[in-house]
Amino acid sequence: MSEIPESASGVVWQSSPPGSIYDYIRVASFSIGPDGLVDQWSRRAVDLFGVPAQEAMGKDPVEAFMPPDLRERGRRQVAEILDGKEWTGLVPFSIPGQTRREGIAEMYVMPSETPAGERAALCIVVDVRALRRIETDLAASQAIFGQSPFGFLLFGTDLTVQRANQRFATVFGGSADDHRGRTVHDYLARPEAERMTAALQRVLETGDAVTELQIVGAPPGSHDRRHWSINLYRVHSGTGRPIGVAGLGIDVTRRHNAAREAANARRNLALLNEAGARIGNSLDLEATARELLDVAVPGFCDLASVDLYQGLLTGDEAPPGRWGSSHDVGYGAGSAELRRVAFASAVSDTPLRNPGTPTVPGSDDSCCGTGPTGTGPVEVGSVHRYPFNSPCAGALRTGRVRTVPGADGSLVQSTLVVPMVAHDTVVGLVQFSRTKGSEPFGERDRALAVELAARAAVCIDNARLYRREHERALILQRSLLPPGDPEAAGLDIACRYLPGTTATEVGGDWFDVIELPGHRTALVIGDVMGRGLRAAVAMGELRTAVRTLAQLDLEPAEVLSHLDEIARGLGAPAGAQQSARAHKARGPELSEVYLATCVYAVYDPVTRRCTFANAGHLPPVLVEPGEQALLLDVPPGMPLGVGGEPFEEVEVELPEGSLLALYTDGLVESRDHPLDEGLSAFRSALTDPARPLEDVCDHVLTTLDTQHGEDDIALLMARIQGLPCDAVGDWRLPREPRSVGRARELARAQLTAWDLEPLVDTVELLVSELVTNALRYGEGEIRLRLLRDRTLVCEVWDAGLVQPRRRRARDTDEGGRGLQLVGLLSAAWGSRRTPRGKTVWFELPLPDGDGSTEPTVEQLLSMF
Repeated sequence: MSEIPESASGVVWQSSPPGSIYDYIRVASFSIGPDGLVDQWSRRAVDLFGVPAQEAMGKDPVEAFMPPDLRERGRRQVAEILDGKEWTGLVPFSIPGQTRREGIAEMYVMPSETPAGERAALCIVVDVRALRRIETDLAASQAIFGQSPFGFLLFGTDLTVQRANQRFATVFGGSADDHRGRTVHDYLARPEAERMTAALQRVLETGDAVTELQIVGAPPGSHDRRHWSINLYRVHSGTGRPIGVAGLGIDVTRRHNAAREAANARRNLALLNEAGARIGNSLDLEATARELLDVAVPGFCDLASVDLYQGLLTGDEAPPGRWGSSHDVGYGAGSAELRRVAFASAVSDTPLRNPGTPTVPGSDDSCCGTGPTGTGPVEVGSVHRYPFNSPCAGALRTGRVRTVPGADGSLVQSTLVVPMVAHDTVVGLVQFSRTKGSEPFGERDRALAVELAARAAVCIDNARLYRREHERALILQRSLLPPGDPEAAGLDIACRYLPGTTATEVGGDWFDVIELPGHRTALVIGDVMGRGLRAAVAMGELRTAVRTLAQLDLEPAEVLSHLDEIARGLGAPAGAQQSARAHKARGPELSEVYLATCVYAVYDPVTRRCTFANAGHLPPVLVEPGEQALLLDVPPGMPLGVGGEPFEEVEVELPEGSLLALYTDGLVESRDHPLDEGLSAFRSALTDPARPLEDVCDHVLTTLDTQHGEDDIALLMARIQGLPCDAVGDWRLPREPRSVGRARELARAQLTAWDLEPLVDTVELLVSELVTNALRYGEGEIRLRLLRDRTLVCEVWDAGLVQPRRRRARDTDEGGRGLQLVGLLSAAWGSRRTPRGKTVWFELPLPDGDGSTEPTVEQLLSMF
């Protein structure tokens, strides 16, 4: 706008800018001459009445603009005005040619004179509709501005407050007029004031509104942080000229707090969900503690540590105490030794003391324990104690959460000391700390901390229980497996046992090598379906049963038949086994089914023949010298525990130097490799059986996929050697009395040839007794056989089926002491059935050079 000085007094004339008040109220003017006709017509009159000046000039305004029914009254008013009377009033008007357009004008008529002294009139006209709109707009503006429940400000172009409503004044003090001329710096701290000023400037310059501008501050005299949502928009005049910025402020503190609570709740739920997925994935106590801290830091706190009772880590049993108001808990009523097993920190500026570390060495009010010297922070892996009066010890004693404020000079703001309670027993302590500047712990945080600690505590207690049971099962299983590499006559044996994983080390796979009479050997391999302690116990029961049945010297098929009966009765409750056998169809209802597969083989080193019986197990593999490995065609039969089907036997002659392999399915089967592929790979790995047997075992395990962790692996390998011909003496004797003497002569000659003269007298005596019994109680031809290996074995065969029975002879009896003599002088003796009769045998240890093996007088007299 232009400014023109008029005088030295400083008064300035200026033109009104567009958007003057006159533009809003639409003021028009025209004049009436002495003749009562229009002689002047302004441009605003043109706009108001819609009649051009050339059409209005010279017309009677009453006839032109007033409705017909009001014209008579209008003429009287004009006459009075021309007589010099002023008049103000509302005048209806219509626009010529437009019958529908009517209005009401507020008219102010002032008498005037022409230069000739004639009377005339000047008319000032305002459109009443425009006035009413202005009144309505002002009332609406006042209602919005003055009665709004929200803070309302109007900033001028200089960004000072031009007007404030009462709501704003109520929050920031004073009356609404007291805030005129202030800036945002008078209400907000510098960072927030600068943000607000920048937003105001941007709105004023661009005209783009700003919505939901979040501003944080505190009202005068209050320390409560309030959150406001600010909406800014530019205000214009009627012609569009910017005249300021309007600001509407809404207090959204409650909304912000609710949103923060909702966010915290979502975060807590997410943390709990993550905790459920990540904590307890392993059965290792220390790993579980680390998993807890991985979840808590930095999502829940800035620093955290976990302490577990030392007794828990070393395998001590938990005490039966329960925690409560008057009972101590845990392993030492809060003052026992603990080990720091995990620590995590999200704070970058190290070094930083562990949460709760005493600032004064030895202070009783410290929370965190001290190291071995009683000073300094506790390192991971170190063992420590909490002072009896410390908050940590109190939390351990009571099982309740404690909140410990950070020490002066520490970066820690506060620490939640949370006991880890599982099954009413405290197993350790977890500390969650937040540094200064972080949000303080609230009640929701305390509840979340308790939940996280409880979940970890249950996992840790489960890991402790699992470890205890696992160790017991391992002791059981390892005690049932043969120690080292077993020895057998005519066999070179090597074996391997691999657990599926370290977490499932206990399984149902087993193998055994059992010495049988006549230097024969029983080779056994089996697999109880399932894992864990149940499978290990079932395996132990079946292995014990196999050893017992083997001592009865039964045929392999008979052994498996008896094992099948035993397996079906393993899970039966007391008194139900007999009923289950009487009602086999109802057996599964009465007992838990124990299924197992097994191969039982008996090898005779004299004939190098092996008799196999199979109960649902994988077939043995035989590798003959210079040949490819092949699967022996042994009928698989049904698994043990199914029952109802007999087992078949297959006798196979094993060449000297051949390799026999028994194995479980874990060696050849996995999810990634079908059984056929695994068997083919196993046979391919046995291409060089002449290598040392231990090397062959290692080669098999390194060649095949034994790390799948799906099942246990048992491998039993035997290289066939057989007894040399010169280690066997075999004779047939006719059924006549002189055969007794002949038997003594043959035994003496054979022992002399073997350089076993110290055994001659004992062997002659015992052979004489066995042959005499065969003549007296047996049938058919008599066969005498001597076997020399690690011990000397003597066998006497006949066709009789009556088994010898040892009895105590009376003092008056002349006989009946033969078997007593055999039992007294031999290391072992017994009898077994054969396909065509029976065999009675005894065994003597080879002389070790320390003197004669003749019986003492006391031994002989003990028979009488």
